[in-house]
Amino acid sequence: MTKRKFFEYGGVAAGVVMIAIGLASLVLAINGRNEVRSSLKQEAIVGSPDMTPDAIAAEAKEAGLPASIKLPTCNVADQAIDTGSEAKCFASYMRIHALESTGGLTYAQMGRFQSAANPSDPAGTNDEAAAAKDESGNAVSNGARNIWVTETSLATALNVSFLAENIALFGVVVGIALLLAGIGFLILALGGALRFRTNSEARHAAAVIPAAGK
Repeated sequence: MTKRKFFEYGGVAAGVVMIAIGLASLVLAINGRNEVRSSLKQEAIVGSPDMTPDAIAAEAKEAGLPASIKLPTCNVADQAIDTGSEAKCFASYMRIHALESTGGLTYAQMGRFQSAANPSDPAGTNDEAAAAKDESGNAVSNGARNIWVTETSLATALNVSFLAENIALFGVVVGIALLLAGIGFLILALGGALRFRTNSEARHAAAVIPAAGK
């Protein structure tokens, strides 16, 4: 009897704890999702008119970008960027814009300095002696390469927003799962207690009825 009660009370306690954790997870996840969207909205980011699959494909072809470069398939043209998925889409278009400015070269494919022999070449040079010099005689940094520094920092922030929103969504799913599991624990624990009492009463009645007939 005591052992059975111990398990019953333990099941009830486990159910209550799981329900509490589930509710906390839901609240935190929903607040996190709202915070991501609120922060994005504050930046007042709006997709440019060319942020459609057809428009960016035409731009990439005109810029001579290699066909191997993966182009965005989403559409955020003239849309306010206030969700994680829209932020990720916007970041993918930013990458294509950066590639158009660098002739298809990424950060690691460009030199640190502007080439003195060909200043307009985005490839630049890592040889400081061959770099273009400013009035003070210092090597001029490669502007095309600096574009990638800006693009990477902004794109990373946007992609983090996408990641954070998905983590919040996962928190909602976990919270609901914990709520259901906690309710299940309570039902099993309380149902077990009812069955135990019913069985005890049945055995007691079975013992009393023959005794009454004697």
